[in-house]
Amino acid sequence: MANHKSALKRARQNQQRRLRNKAVRTRVKNVVKDVRLAAGEETGQVLVEKLNLAKSTIDKAAKKGVLHKRTAARKISRLSKLVNSSAA
Repeated sequence: MANHKSALKRARQNQQRRLRNKAVRTRVKNVVKDVRLAAGEETGQVLVEKLNLAKSTIDKAAKKGVLHKRTAARKISRLSKLVNSSAA
């Protein structure tokens, strides 16, 4: 465990940041899962709305630094490809 005052503060900050990032990552996983499940069952407007929500959530995670920008772009690309192929 840290002994210096600054190191103790840094440990507290890291813990808060870890929990915040974990919540964002979980949200991303859930919206991606929602789109994947919907792609198998639903079509049309509902699927597009879910895709747009997922895109927004992934972009926000990348903006906050939780996801790398290329990882976010790759996730969005794969989801869009899935939705387009299921719509066709």
